[in-house]
Amino acid sequence: MINFCPQCGQKVETAFNFCPLCGNKLPKEDYEEPMQITSNAPLSSLKALRQDEASLAASKTVEWVSPEKVPASTSTKEAAWSPQADSPRTKVASKAKLSPRSPRRVKYTSVAPLPEGMILTDLNSKQWKLGKLLNQSECGLMYEAQSASGACPQKQRYSLRLGTKDGRLYNEQVFLQRAAKKSTVDKWKKMHAVPLLGIPNCIGFGLHGSNYRFLVFPELGRSLQSILDDGTKLLTEKVVFQIAIRLLDSLEYIHENEYVHGDITAENIYVNPADLAEVTLAGYCFAFRYCPEGKHVTQDKGSRTPHEGTIEFISLDSHKGAGPSRRSDLQSLGYCMVKWLCGFLPWSDELVNVHQVMEKKERYKTDVVGLLRLCYGRKSAPDALQSYLQKAMVLAFEEKPDYEALRESLEKPLEMRRASAYDPVDLSVVP
Repeated sequence: MINFCPQCGQKVETAFNFCPLCGNKLPKEDYEEPMQITSNAPLSSLKALRQDEASLAASKTVEWVSPEKVPASTSTKEAAWSPQADSPRTKVASKAKLSPRSPRRVKYTSVAPLPEGMILTDLNSKQWKLGKLLNQSECGLMYEAQSASGACPQKQRYSLRLGTKDGRLYNEQVFLQRAAKKSTVDKWKKMHAVPLLGIPNCIGFGLHGSNYRFLVFPELGRSLQSILDDGTKLLTEKVVFQIAIRLLDSLEYIHENEYVHGDITAENIYVNPADLAEVTLAGYCFAFRYCPEGKHVTQDKGSRTPHEGTIEFISLDSHKGAGPSRRSDLQSLGYCMVKWLCGFLPWSDELVNVHQVMEKKERYKTDVVGLLRLCYGRKSAPDALQSYLQKAMVLAFEEKPDYEALRESLEKPLEMRRASAYDPVDLSVVP
């Protein structure tokens, strides 16, 4: 029976699997975290990929990519030291700084970038040529790519996400294979009369060498974070509400297919400069199956690693180590909207202290008016934003959101501007 965390000494409940303070897995007899994989035919190839990984994992050391190794154009993530980061299998920078935009308490490994021009072959024997490295995140590296075989148009550009073979990219791959098939997405769009749905279409996946896993998509464009980093410090209400409604469409689809996204942030939202009507919600490394076989998971605090995702935007459920639910995604989207409109949140300057962040999120969860007054100062906050936040913050853990009511609250200011959520996003985006 466990009463204290052996790493930090924090007193924990016996039912917890992870320490709520340091995030370390607590030792328990015969404990093994289950991996949920269905027996569907499309996943059979994924299972085959994992057969040899257990033996490799014990001896493999994955290289941490330091900021010095990443090109100047690459967006990097660094984090404060955590007790769990120092393990025999990983080499993690002991001194790190947090980005002022969207820091994380990072407890993960990454991979060294591959050189531009390298050819990767997927499981269907299609070849992909790596282009420019676009950014680096917790999920891995994002590249431009081109087809290097006759199977796909040579001039068309693609997006290729590269990560560790046994890292979080595998979780994203499973989600895409199970819940984001193109046929399923197209059927949803037709049934719900949605002209556009920002769910990425994975057209190839495979392994490279002994350390790498990769996913290939039609070109996603540029992340919203990279657009903000170009100097677009704040977004207009029109742009924020356009993007938010499009994300609500995507989240409703994901939720109806038993998953939550788990990490809503500008880094996981992509806008296509060639077609500004294309807004895609990507980055499913933290996707969580909250309702397997139609049965909602219980709200067990400490059952998962606490504080997973982007600290600034994750929900209180994720902070506390409970499995995220539908309300988690909607609350995270609310935090994002405030940040895009105001440039900060009440906890933006305290991200190195996750407990301070949690306390402020807890305080303002029941005081939406106070949160907006603090962020907007003397300016008036949009009624649509206040209405959205109030609806999202009062949701129960297992409650199904009223997506239509949430969309309607954001559509009203767009209608006043004679605009639609499905118009090209009113952004100036450099390719």
